[in-house]
Amino acid sequence: MRLSTIISAIFLLLLSNTQINAQTINEDQYDALEYRLVGPFRGGRSAAVTGVPNQPNLFYFGSTGGGIWKTTDGGRAWENISDGYFGGSIGAISVSKSDPNVIYVGGGEKTVRGNVSSGYGMWKTEDAGKTWTSLGLEKSRHIPRIAIHPTNSDIVYAGVMGNLYKPTQERGVYKSIDGGKTWKNILFANANAGVVDLQMDTTKPRI
Repeated sequence: MRLSTIISAIFLLLLSNTQINAQTINEDQYDALEYRLVGPFRGGRSAAVTGVPNQPNLFYFGSTGGGIWKTTDGGRAWENISDGYFGGSIGAISVSKSDPNVIYVGGGEKTVRGNVSSGYGMWKTEDAGKTWTSLGLEKSRHIPRIAIHPTNSDIVYAGVMGNLYKPTQERGVYKSIDGGKTWKNILFANANAGVVDLQMDTTKPRI
């Protein structure tokens, strides 16, 4: 049998399987949905946003030039909750599942472009943004992802891109088991390779 015939047969088989498994969704299940601009009208962009389980109107987002913002009414009104502590570019924000008052924030956006802004390391609040504490990693410059243990908010991982313009040792995955007081670099590839994404299996947090 010719190679071209075999390839054609495989393609048809894959195509038929795709058609069999394709879902049909009725338009009336989503035709009433509309996008709504929720602001705030401050310009710029955001690469970090999160909601809070069981609190459908509570959201936080980190801007690229203005710190952390919070809404408790689904985006109708916003309040900056990091002013007076830190600001600048935000790359990651994560709320603890075991205690939603505990929030970790990483500085430095991951949207690499001509005018990308770096940040100022890791920050933490234990009162839903009323007060903040600096957790170090000041030389990380860009922290695009944070993962918190689902039952222990003192165990946290930070994915660090590092300096975008030169080799640096401040890259990789960092872990803290004391709520960010100390950090250990547990994954380092080389001085030119940083971490862009990081996910934890919430059912098996060792993964």
